Amino acid sequence: MKAIPSGTKVTTFSVATNRVWKDKNGARQEGTDYHNIVVFGAQAENVARYLTKGSSVLVEGRMTTRSWDKDNVKHYRTEIIADHVQFGPRPTGTGGGAAPMNQQPQSNGGQKPQSAPKQEVDTIQYPDEEINLDEIPF
Repeated sequence: MKAIPSGTKVTTFSVATNRVWKDKNGARQEGTDYHNIVVFGAQAENVARYLTKGSSVLVEGRMTTRSWDKDNVKHYRTEIIADHVQFGPRPTGTGGGAAPMNQQPQSNGGQKPQSAPKQEVDTIQYPDEEINLDEIPF
């Protein structure tokens, strides 16, 4: 987290989006795209404090590309200026579950521990057809 001259807080981070598709031969392909995110104000403070690597997050905002010259070379960076950042569910089984040191673990009478019910994850089925870029109207 940084502050701009006006005092407004700014946090930058990257988000990775994974995608899976089948190529024209029917082979499964995987790819990852990385997106640069910029957050301002109180949201910047919350993101800097609570967002950790590997956490899921939903970002809404607008895309912008900025440019600058460095050593007589033009550089470009495309970013998402976040209007809204929503944290996803926390991963289960990662710390925080230990009993305090002065407290003994509870016994359940020798029974097997109960596990949480498994949640189904919705998946998106993408069409197998190839996309012709010439047919996209924009």
